[in-house]
Amino acid sequence: MQRRCLVLAAFSLMALPAFVRAQAIEKPKLTLAVGGKNLLYYLPLTIAESLGYFKAEGLEVTIADFAGGSRALQALIGGSADVVSGAFEHTINMQVKGQRLRAFVLQGRAPQIVLGVNPKTMPNFKNVSELKGKKLGVTAPGSSTNVLANFVLAKAGLKPGDVAIIGVGAGSGAVAAMRSGQIDAISNLDPVITLLLRSGDLKVVSDTRVVAEADRIFGGPMPAACLYAPQSFIDKNPATAQALANAIVRADKWIQQAGAGDIIKAVPEAYLLGDRAVYVDAFLAAKGALSVDGMFPEAGAETARRALASIDPEIAAAKIDLGAIYTNEFVKRANATYLRG
Repeated sequence: MQRRCLVLAAFSLMALPAFVRAQAIEKPKLTLAVGGKNLLYYLPLTIAESLGYFKAEGLEVTIADFAGGSRALQALIGGSADVVSGAFEHTINMQVKGQRLRAFVLQGRAPQIVLGVNPKTMPNFKNVSELKGKKLGVTAPGSSTNVLANFVLAKAGLKPGDVAIIGVGAGSGAVAAMRSGQIDAISNLDPVITLLLRSGDLKVVSDTRVVAEADRIFGGPMPAACLYAPQSFIDKNPATAQALANAIVRADKWIQQAGAGDIIKAVPEAYLLGDRAVYVDAFLAAKGALSVDGMFPEAGAETARRALASIDPEIAAAKIDLGAIYTNEFVKRANATYLRG
């Protein structure tokens, strides 16, 4: 009888994902902030939640969704969130401000942000310099969509103040702003971008959904969506950070093997913006820019620093400790466990 119980116990343990077999989690209940959870930019986060990967790791994650990445960052700094699913470059911005944040698992290997103009208000558009004095919509001021817009504008000789930056969110509000002519250009992500393209309400200027194009624009690999947290949180809760990394790596890998139909079933109906075909097209356009294994490219931190320095004198003048803004240690363990499991 005792032998039978031991066998059953061993079988039950092996039936669990390999990720579950870890040391005790210090903070099983936590709040994770994100800016625009419906975006394909954060698809691994949605998959980890909807397919129960966080729960499989022993985590109860409350996801607080905001209008943009800068708002999610504010929640973290203000103490209402423990971790952020956001853009990698925020770790650099905050180090300059004296806040030690560290990214510990990657969701996107290219920004997936598209900058385009409104064919209704700018029918004869030829180059980026024509955006001077125009209204440009971003998910939220200070977010990664704003950063990319500033970067593209700078290459055309324009300063951030040369355009009016307007926060339009990451959903139907952004689509409505373009279609009604409230904004002349937009910097946003899928599925918003694909929806606007399908209806003829967007002319693409810069498309970082294509990894090669993103590498060309930024001069190297540009890490995008990731999970980041204060270094103090990671130090105090290493098993919790490992569990989060495990869940995201598992989601990253599931997405790479998934078909469009699998994705449609896994995401909330509201994410489809009323058109499944558009979401499928958006997923296919974005899939190549999503991380395959959660690893940060070694050259990514310097690419991000260089991009930010080109538009921010404070960052250009600062000495950035690139080794302190990210780590692959949790992801390496997650991948090793994944292979063993």
